[in-house]
Amino acid sequence: MGSPEAGGGTGTFWDHLDVLRGYLLRAVAVTVACGLVAFCFKDTLFAIVLAPKDPGFCTYRLLARLGGAWGVPGMIPGDFSVRLINTALTEQFLIHMKVALYAGLLCASPYVLYLLFRFVSPALYDHERRDAVRTVGAGYVMFLAGTALNYFLIFPLTFRFLGTYQVSAQVENTVTLQSYMDTLLTMSLLLGIVFEIPVVCWLLARFGVLGSAFMRRYRRHAWVAVLVVGAVITPTSDVFTLLLVSVPMALLYEAGIWVVAATEKGKA
Repeated sequence: MGSPEAGGGTGTFWDHLDVLRGYLLRAVAVTVACGLVAFCFKDTLFAIVLAPKDPGFCTYRLLARLGGAWGVPGMIPGDFSVRLINTALTEQFLIHMKVALYAGLLCASPYVLYLLFRFVSPALYDHERRDAVRTVGAGYVMFLAGTALNYFLIFPLTFRFLGTYQVSAQVENTVTLQSYMDTLLTMSLLLGIVFEIPVVCWLLARFGVLGSAFMRRYRRHAWVAVLVVGAVITPTSDVFTLLLVSVPMALLYEAGIWVVAATEKGKA
């Protein structure tokens, strides 16, 4: 089954624990190193993080071009300005550290997944190892797709709508840096998790727990559940953000039906 150094089946429990500790230390070291690099490149890091608040962000430009091409020039409003402020003495430094750590974890994640797979793979059969590679790989890609969708579409539109919404011209919008970062990071994490729906459906179908007929029969119930989950995970309470989060979830459910049906055909 493999040696303790590879995380296999031979050796004592303490041998495997030592190997796991070594892998975890490597993962932490690489993550911290990547985080330190991100910390040093502060201007580049926050140019990326704060880009959605800029009216020249690529999403706004693309929507403006599409609106012009479709004859709907008002599809996306013109220039806007939302001022970010800091309200605590240590807040900017702590946010710098937190964002750099998240960036380091994101950059180091392929290596971390490799180490975890290297630890458990010797204890798996060949077909289990192939399934594990597919599952982890698909899950990782879907998580990145969810975070990318949030960064390029859902969060910018949410920020632009809520940041410029006014009950009266006498009330000026100023958004704290903490609020901006918490919303961006929370929505990125949640959308990344939500995008795992097709992968989870595939796993359940592989184990024979979930069928496409069942998912089609309860499609309407699932859509209601999607709205409820969207309302729970949405950090804001407006309908606009709820729809931006719920629509991708509904589409992912439909994609899950297709994945399960394809899995059933493959097993037949």
